[in-house]
Amino acid sequence: MSDAQRPTAVLLMAMGGPDCLENVEPFLLDVRGGRPTPPALVEEIRERYRATGGKSPAVGITQSAAKKLEQRLNESGPRRYRVYVGLRHWHPFIKETYAELLAEQPEQIIGVCMAPQQSSLSTGAYRKKVEEAQSAFQSSVPVTYVGGWSRHPKLIAAIVDSIRQGLLKFPVDVRPTVPILFTAHSLPERIVAMKDPYPEEVKGTVEAVTAYLGNQPTAFAYQSQGRSSEPWLGPTVEAMLETLHQAGHRQVLVAPIGFICDHVETLYDIDIELKHLAAGKGMQLERMAMLNDQPAMVDTLLDILATHESSLCLQS
Repeated sequence: MSDAQRPTAVLLMAMGGPDCLENVEPFLLDVRGGRPTPPALVEEIRERYRATGGKSPAVGITQSAAKKLEQRLNESGPRRYRVYVGLRHWHPFIKETYAELLAEQPEQIIGVCMAPQQSSLSTGAYRKKVEEAQSAFQSSVPVTYVGGWSRHPKLIAAIVDSIRQGLLKFPVDVRPTVPILFTAHSLPERIVAMKDPYPEEVKGTVEAVTAYLGNQPTAFAYQSQGRSSEPWLGPTVEAMLETLHQAGHRQVLVAPIGFICDHVETLYDIDIELKHLAAGKGMQLERMAMLNDQPAMVDTLLDILATHESSLCLQS
């Protein structure tokens, strides 16, 4: 294959999730690094997936976004692109996808973590999986990575638009006073001592979005803390919901800015569990729509890839 025909491979990387209820336990085994999950916890998490469709929708959403992104990339010029999806904890694993993309003899590989906020414990782990695949296949294809995109203008604009659409779920007279409760997935508190960028990157997204919301009240909390005994980043969404209730608020719009697409942390943790908790306090809790594979998400990915490639050209 001539150099002119060799594609640029774009590898979209995400955590992944079980594709059926039977695979919840093996999925958790991989997430926990091979440590068995207590049967009661397996059943609890299986019930969460059962209540939200029987599987994680995140894989299908990411694959749909990949197809749309590939089409848009190949419309933009003479270069050829192939866009792949590789998952950290389930099929198609990053190593499996890496083998597939190598068969296309790509000129280069660009890795994109499908999480805007960078962290050594999350996005950093994706890079490690790529490095393991490189070593396993003795690959010499150049690999670069898109960095954090927590403040990317198109991402911020898309979130702001989703929040404004979400506010339409409330009576018109209360919309200006409905607090926006921003959330991001919690991580172990030890990342603070490690000077991990994650808390600041999350804060950056919140600040950038808030700048467009005028006088709309806002709050922030971490959600979906892990089941380990070590302390996790807070405050929790449950505690913040009580704080808002005590302040007299009876409506709240949750904006999970730490996530791109729907999965169990939005569909169950917010839409079922947190909504039930709010209802018990006499509160109306709604959630903004996730960006998923919508045009605004594809546009954002296109732009961050264009910027990344431009920076590579400047460096060469």
